[in-house]
Amino acid sequence: MLRIEDLKVEVGKNEILHGVNLEIPAGETHALFGPNGSGKTSLVLTIMGLPEYEVTKGRIIFKGEDITKLPTNERAKLGIGMSFQRPPTIRGVNTRQMVEICSAGKADVEKLASYMDLKRLLDRDVNLSFSGGEIKRTELLQLLAQDPVLALIDEPESGVDLESIASIGKAINRLLNKDVHLRERRKLSPKSALIITHTGHILDYVRVDKGHIMCDGRIGCTGHPQELLESVRRLGYEECIRCQLRRR
Repeated sequence: MLRIEDLKVEVGKNEILHGVNLEIPAGETHALFGPNGSGKTSLVLTIMGLPEYEVTKGRIIFKGEDITKLPTNERAKLGIGMSFQRPPTIRGVNTRQMVEICSAGKADVEKLASYMDLKRLLDRDVNLSFSGGEIKRTELLQLLAQDPVLALIDEPESGVDLESIASIGKAINRLLNKDVHLRERRKLSPKSALIITHTGHILDYVRVDKGHIMCDGRIGCTGHPQELLESVRRLGYEECIRCQLRRR
């Protein structure tokens, strides 16, 4: 589904990603751990194609196609969607309009909003005076409407309470077809995801196939997500990476 090769990225002439390699097969969900400022959000924004993130070396391959130079809207058309960590307030555009735009008019907005318990916010400006949980659920509502095959989800549990995390986990599982029986899932197009998490709480609600730790603009190690998270909690990020490297 996604392959990143030796990716180097600059923002304002400052290199922030230093040769990232990553592969996410079709149908797999991966978690990306790392301390603040390690490059996690920069990586997903680069995958999404935001113009201020300049690729100076390497390639981004999506479903066999080199998309390194494609603009954001073309990547979205190919099936990449993103839930932002800190989405903006958009005055003059209500949530209903935004969801309709994301779905290209194909989604049942009322039904999706009801599922996310957001019907009362449909006619309010996007994220205006929303709570943290409402903002995160609105982001996922837009993703559900877009129905991408690759979802980039940036810290879905950030700034929300435990009840909202459970609701967000439920929405992610629906987005990735994890809430349907395996026999039925095999009939559907495989979906993949990269979920950035700082705390790891979302792993209690969404099954993740593989975890990666990013430090200083590089992916330091890869392994079982729960084992990596436990090592991080005990040792911290840098010592965890050193331990993983010693085991190789």
